[in-house]
Amino acid sequence: MREIVVFSGSAHPALAQEICGHLGVALQPAKTERFTNDCLMVQLCANCRERDVFIIQPLCPPIQDNLFELFMMLDAARGASAARISAVIPYYAYARSDKKDAPRISIAGRLVADLLVASGANRVLTMTFHSPQVHGFFSVPVDHLNALNVIADHFRGRVSENTVVVSPDLGNAKSATEFARMLGLPVAAANKKRIADDKVVIETIVGDVADRDVIVLDDEIANGGTIVEVLKHLRDRRVGRIAVACTHGVFSGRAIERLRSEEDVAEIVTTNTIPLAPEKCLPNMTVLSIAPLLAEAISRIHHGESVSSLFSPRGAGAWR
Repeated sequence: MREIVVFSGSAHPALAQEICGHLGVALQPAKTERFTNDCLMVQLCANCRERDVFIIQPLCPPIQDNLFELFMMLDAARGASAARISAVIPYYAYARSDKKDAPRISIAGRLVADLLVASGANRVLTMTFHSPQVHGFFSVPVDHLNALNVIADHFRGRVSENTVVVSPDLGNAKSATEFARMLGLPVAAANKKRIADDKVVIETIVGDVADRDVIVLDDEIANGGTIVEVLKHLRDRRVGRIAVACTHGVFSGRAIERLRSEEDVAEIVTTNTIPLAPEKCLPNMTVLSIAPLLAEAISRIHHGESVSSLFSPRGAGAWR
């Protein structure tokens, strides 16, 4: 079996270090420098020849810098004769750009997928695409994980039988239904119409939420506009305890300001796919680690074992 070698880009070294702790391997050093002309230079400071190389880099702000650094790290590993190169991307920011919904625009989700492969990625490990169809943009194998088990474990035993899981839009209803099934709860969904990047309209909520506790589950929270609109409709239906959960806590723009003003939200749950700055940590916020899950997936990829079995009842217990 080829030796495993793990590197981290600049985006989230703490997550990479935690993953390596679960794998029982050392995080290998890498160096990134910016020249006076603003060009980057990347160097992998460990032997890659005939190794199984994993490069960990979520596409979080500054997204373009982190993305190009990942391209260069993949290219460096290929030039160093790595046997196989896997890009571990806990958060794939360009998954929102999945279709041509205006004239003369780029489908950036597909473009970035092509560039990752062109840079040297033989495989991609990622988590919870905003649009699941982005999986099909890649010409190399993609292991697409989700954090539903991680989030469900947090709520298990903490919620009453009078709780309902609410999806903020119909597109996320399938994931919300799976999450609700894990907890033995019913599910409801909002019918959302997006007006602009930071403005949505909720037309109605499908399902019985009146006088019930709710968990609003989304794949990511960016500027918080959708969550705020959903909460308005839920309050009109006199819901009880409110919890909000997501996989990717992007919290861009006015998101933290908006969430802080929602004083009746008992808990906001997210994961560490994206590093959370101290100023974005609210008193009612819980950050769950997906490092054990990613480490188990990396181990299974390295040893040629099934990754999909992680999400079966028996396989899921391996990383909890």
